[in-house]
Amino acid sequence: MEVPSLAHNITSPMSPCEGVIKNLSLDALQLCERDGNKSQDSGIVEMEELPVPQKIQISNITCDSFKISWDMESRAKERLTHFFIDLNKKENKNSNKFKHKDVPTKLVAKAVPLPMTVRGHWFLSPRTEYTVAVQTASKQSDGDYTVSEWSEIVEFCTADYSTVHLTQLLEKAEVISGRMLQFSVFYRNQNREYFDRARELHGNRMLPSIKDNSGSHGSPISGKLEGLYFSCNTEFNTGKPPQDSPYGRQRFQVDAGVLFNPRTNLYFGDFYCMYTAYHYVILVLAPQGSPGDHFCKARLPVLDIADNRFLTCTRAGAGPGEEGGGGDGVLVFRHAQDVILEVIYTEPLELALGAESEISGHQLMSMSTFNAKKDPSCKVCNISVGR
Repeated sequence: MEVPSLAHNITSPMSPCEGVIKNLSLDALQLCERDGNKSQDSGIVEMEELPVPQKIQISNITCDSFKISWDMESRAKERLTHFFIDLNKKENKNSNKFKHKDVPTKLVAKAVPLPMTVRGHWFLSPRTEYTVAVQTASKQSDGDYTVSEWSEIVEFCTADYSTVHLTQLLEKAEVISGRMLQFSVFYRNQNREYFDRARELHGNRMLPSIKDNSGSHGSPISGKLEGLYFSCNTEFNTGKPPQDSPYGRQRFQVDAGVLFNPRTNLYFGDFYCMYTAYHYVILVLAPQGSPGDHFCKARLPVLDIADNRFLTCTRAGAGPGEEGGGGDGVLVFRHAQDVILEVIYTEPLELALGAESEISGHQLMSMSTFNAKKDPSCKVCNISVGR
């Protein structure tokens, strides 16, 4: 739908959903304020002969759009000029009415053939439950409207980011990734009890767990992908992992080639910040053909392991795009300097493949990204869809 400028005020009978209601026209998507009730509204006269929408159907749902259609009786159908669509975030039904005044909930569309596409990142967010109801309207020659009763209320939930949206995030992350630094190990910090459980209850293995809800609200891996979090960033002056961590004083360290090699696929997962200058990039390492690999292949952009701006694996002497190098050179690993990488490995990992030790630094709890919410106002890491 095309987005026009602000139009004159439109009022209509109170919608079935609570809240201060704004108007957005699809014709036209017009943003206007409305207030009042059936007896006080001016400009609209209720006439029962207009057909009431029945059997509302929502389809083709994305993170910032959906298609809507419904059945109507044929009576007075030729008089219809507009549809009024009342859209509300389900979870905000009883919240402060003035808290989200920047999120319009009333859509006014010209009476176009159904199904009709509703699209707009300014009022639709990914992974969000909404309620929707519809009424039909006829615009009179004097600018007033006659309207039908409201339809039943139906519910739906918007979708995750698609690979198109994730590619946009990927391109923004590439801009600030910085130069590549060499590293040799992946590391994972936890408390001592975590590693004791891994030895005693899980057969000396660390088992994947469901990813938390940190990062972009529309990320398709949050709450769905199973994996183990690892870090690989190094200190600029030493080339070694930092001695501080938000996640615990015990550190498991494993040679980079155990997790990352030519038999591993690398995926871009997310790009976000937490109201700070630091930016985070989530990458996924999945052994080829593994369940995690199949999950990511359908949802995430795949990266060339030898030629990308975040995390690379090449053979000594091989240039970009020459993964394997045609020789027996050792694997060389590099990470981006100017972003903090969060690497998710999708498979269980034997403790015997690495070594455990205690860090000498501090446990910086304030730096934890567990369930961290993305800053929706950051111009560096947001794209023009729901945050």
